[in-house]
Amino acid sequence: MKARLVNRVAWAFLILVIVAPVWAHHGNAAFDSDKRVTMKGTVTEWFWANPHCFLQFDAKDEGGNVVHWVAEGSNPPDMINHGWTKGALKVGDQITVTIIPVKNGKPIGRIAAVVLPNGQTLDGGFGAPPPQGRSAGTSSPVTGKQ
Repeated sequence: MKARLVNRVAWAFLILVIVAPVWAHHGNAAFDSDKRVTMKGTVTEWFWANPHCFLQFDAKDEGGNVVHWVAEGSNPPDMINHGWTKGALKVGDQITVTIIPVKNGKPIGRIAAVVLPNGQTLDGGFGAPPPQGRSAGTSSPVTGKQ
């Protein structure tokens, strides 16, 4: 009887150890989901691969200094469902990016939307509007403050 209990506890622990990192990988705690930051920038890299696509771009802050941003997209199949293609962005493209920034103020975020050079707007898959009654204004690309 005691061996069965130990075996069940061991299996439960093993499942928890396996599931916890997967759950944490898809967490949103680092992102300020109530905020959007919109800026014009120049594409420096468009990385199309599983498990996530990544957009790297340069944008100028209020002082005119170039800031290198990294924005996470969803996985390629999900991005395709939002109108994206592997060739949607090219190095040097001038774009307007709206991201969901990280809370610590670093130039990192999730893609909410991108306006391509041809004027087409693509949803990033993470761009659902913030809940009503909360601030959703654009903010400073560098400080994240409104």
